[in-house]
Amino acid sequence: MILGIVIGRLTRRCSISWVGRLITAMIWLLLFLLGIEVGGNDQIVGNITSLGVEAIFISGLAVIGSSVAAWSLWRYTRKSEQYTANQDDMVNSEDNEEVEENGSPLKGSCIIVSFFVLGILFGLFWKIDINSLGIELSYWVLMILMFSVGLSLGYDRSMLDSIRKIDKKLLLLPLATILGTYAGCTLVSICLQGRSMADCFAVGSGFAYYSLSSIFITEYRGAELGTLALLTNISREILTLLCAPFLMRIFGPLSPISAGGATTMDTTLPVITQVCGSRYVMLSIFHGFVVDFSVPFLVTLFCCI
Repeated sequence: MILGIVIGRLTRRCSISWVGRLITAMIWLLLFLLGIEVGGNDQIVGNITSLGVEAIFISGLAVIGSSVAAWSLWRYTRKSEQYTANQDDMVNSEDNEEVEENGSPLKGSCIIVSFFVLGILFGLFWKIDINSLGIELSYWVLMILMFSVGLSLGYDRSMLDSIRKIDKKLLLLPLATILGTYAGCTLVSICLQGRSMADCFAVGSGFAYYSLSSIFITEYRGAELGTLALLTNISREILTLLCAPFLMRIFGPLSPISAGGATTMDTTLPVITQVCGSRYVMLSIFHGFVVDFSVPFLVTLFCCI
């Protein structure tokens, strides 16, 4: 990732529009490979229902925990005139046009799930051994993905300018999201038998970045926990997309951003803009960037405990 950031900064005069498509292709391929491994594992297939229930439980408490933490931060910064909630938060016509151009936020999640399910079907019916060639295919695809993500981050010219415009107090929102998520995961570890706190924290550390987090967890802890991470973080993104208006009303305008985790600079951004107002766009992008960048480090940290 660091190598990609360096090269991205050095090649800003060149066009790298192909990087986005490469990242998408690598994510699809990795989720397909994960599906093959899951489908070929009879123990995981037999427990898929229980994993789904656990995933909804973990994602629900993670969303609630992060929303409460965001509400606390909102109360702390409420005196700031720039971010006081009022009628001016309504999205203008230009914002609505942008949301329409981005299309359905659920589309990307549906495609991801389709590749994962397709991989499961391959694993179930053909029992393919992806490591039979003597190379760790998933590992090398993952390296390409991390390099591509770093390249896109290093190439982005507007990121630093966007960050400078944000109220300094609200820069604590990513920290609130992380701590709130871990508070929810702590409750999960108490209620769920057979799941250690480290397991729950590793799954929760995906922060809705289901593709990358599930791949890391699969590499470190096996396909079962990787599948749980995938289902949990997909559920978190879907909950954010569906429940953003309710979170806004109950916990304030920062809660949909916190609930969205790492997705607030892409898939959940249109919904956040529509529900919370255009003034929160830059904060949402910054929040997604920081949380997104933390995922590989926090996931691997708790996987190694």
